[in-house]
Amino acid sequence: MTVSLPMATEILPAEDGEAEGCIQCQRGSKLVLFVTGKCHWGCDYCPLSDNRRESPDMFANERRCSSWADVIEEGHAMRATGTGITGGDPMLDMEKSLEAVHQLKAAFGKEHHIHLYTSIPFQVDRAADFGAAGLDEIRFHLLDGTLTKYLPVIQACADAGIHVGIELPCEPDKEEQLFALLDTLHDSPVEFLNLNELEITVGNQENMDVRGFNLSGGITAAAEGSAELALRLKDAAQDMNFHLKFCSSHYKDAGQLRARFRRRGQANLRPYEILSDDDTILFGSIPTQLEDASEDVAELMEELGVAEGWIRYNAEYQRIELPLSLAEELADVVNVPVHLIEVHPTHDRLEVGMVHLNAHR
Repeated sequence: MTVSLPMATEILPAEDGEAEGCIQCQRGSKLVLFVTGKCHWGCDYCPLSDNRRESPDMFANERRCSSWADVIEEGHAMRATGTGITGGDPMLDMEKSLEAVHQLKAAFGKEHHIHLYTSIPFQVDRAADFGAAGLDEIRFHLLDGTLTKYLPVIQACADAGIHVGIELPCEPDKEEQLFALLDTLHDSPVEFLNLNELEITVGNQENMDVRGFNLSGGITAAAEGSAELALRLKDAAQDMNFHLKFCSSHYKDAGQLRARFRRRGQANLRPYEILSDDDTILFGSIPTQLEDASEDVAELMEELGVAEGWIRYNAEYQRIELPLSLAEELADVVNVPVHLIEVHPTHDRLEVGMVHLNAHR
């Protein structure tokens, strides 16, 4: 049995003053470039998975990359209009992050929008290097919740032509600190404040329990009280000279991620594949040994009257792949197993479902 859950998958209209990086993320058109897992800060709400924590490896979206060529290939595969550079903390491998900006701009052009996250109030003279390379936007995560030690580098980034923002989780027990932050941002070079709904995940659940946070209820990872506080802060910031955006846990997962999956799927569908309502890829398959593959494929093409490319043998999985509509027709008349296959539209095409279309097992 398949159960479909209601998902907020629509692309929301941009708010007045919203950061360009957010606008492109919502469209699903931003490549997510994880440059390093290095991070020294140990934030108790960090949701980073164990396989990436402190890892030196790069990931472009879900793809592990060993070269810049791999990163660029993934960008082309999803028709990326921009890139978000993240980690760990990208500025703990500053030269690699700077090289990422150079590589992406060289491959995709000056209009390719790049934003970068960091918690580090790095040396002010390095801001000019990133500005010259073409970094469009930088988002600071304030480790102590205040601007004080970040102001010099924030000003340097603004002077280098980089749009500057602050991005923080909206922690329900930091209400006083967050309201105080609004006042300091009002008279600073910061152009936007993004508040993300605090999430309780496998990686941080123990820490969240210690702080007394509970799930807000329903099918969500959101911490109770986070959204309510963010909306009060947004209301308080209406007349200030920066834009405050609230990004819910539900929308970040069900909206932005799904939009990126949909975009990549649409760009890479094989002729015999379709995109499902859940933004996964569906096709039919018939298990076939390698030694029988050529003969079986030729027979199917002749019997079904389909062109080359609409039926393909997958040697890795030892199966013939074909349109789901044809597989459903064949299921009632052939003496071999026929399946519906469901995969994610990612580089590794993770298989997430198999349905038997006939009685064979």
